[in-house]
Amino acid sequence: MRRGNVIVLLFAIVMGGIAAFMARNWIAAQANIAPAPVGTIVVASAPLSFGAILTRENVREIPWPAERLPEGAFSSRDELLKDGRRALLGRVTRDEPILKTKVTGPDQRASLSALLEEGKRAVTVRVDDVRGVAGFVLPGDRVDVLLIRQMARQSGPADNISDVLLQNVKVLAVDQVINERQEAATVAKAVTLEVATEQAQKIILATNIGKLSLILRQAGENHSASVRRISESDLGLEIVTAERPAAAPAAAPQATEPAVATGAVVEILRGMRSEKYNVSRSN
Repeated sequence: MRRGNVIVLLFAIVMGGIAAFMARNWIAAQANIAPAPVGTIVVASAPLSFGAILTRENVREIPWPAERLPEGAFSSRDELLKDGRRALLGRVTRDEPILKTKVTGPDQRASLSALLEEGKRAVTVRVDDVRGVAGFVLPGDRVDVLLIRQMARQSGPADNISDVLLQNVKVLAVDQVINERQEAATVAKAVTLEVATEQAQKIILATNIGKLSLILRQAGENHSASVRRISESDLGLEIVTAERPAAAPAAAPQATEPAVATGAVVEILRGMRSEKYNVSRSN
């Protein structure tokens, strides 16, 4: 055997020994690591819709890392149902965790009031296919509320103006639908919004002043944009007003010729009394 081949063989044997030693140490280190504690979490055992009553039959427990339980999760069915039955506040899919934000309180009815955050109120805005963004406003979306009305001018006709009344308002329901996972857009007649008390006052008052329209916000956009009032002059269009046509000038009176007498006057004396008579002349 050549000297070079012997050197290569010895080098391979040494490297293999080092690799085997490192693998042995790594396996020993992994054996000494304590396994992460595993707990359980309550999930839906089948797809459930809004208002469904949670029971031991439609929920189940699955293993879950104890240190990674989502906030508001239930670790057991006993914890979920110990104080009374609960109802869902939205749709859940199979094996989706049941969280406190998705269920009512114990023995509480699944209604719109259960969805309201603390200190919030629900108010409904009447819309149509245009003012409701063609039905693409769905429960859970965020919208801005616009007020379109007329404002009187000092002279001329009233001016149409548009004001942003509220921004970043949460949609609770569309018509009587509270489902956040509605698959198809539908043209609604009413949209229910979650607002503060003062905001609810503004919306109710604005409905008696002009027309309300909704603007759909981008998902996840929470900041308030800088807004200003928009009037007809901002559209860049010439406003034409109907004026009363000018009155035609009065015709000048035509001069009339003095009447020419065509008869004679006869005076008759009767005692001390005088009487005059017009007598026509015959040609």
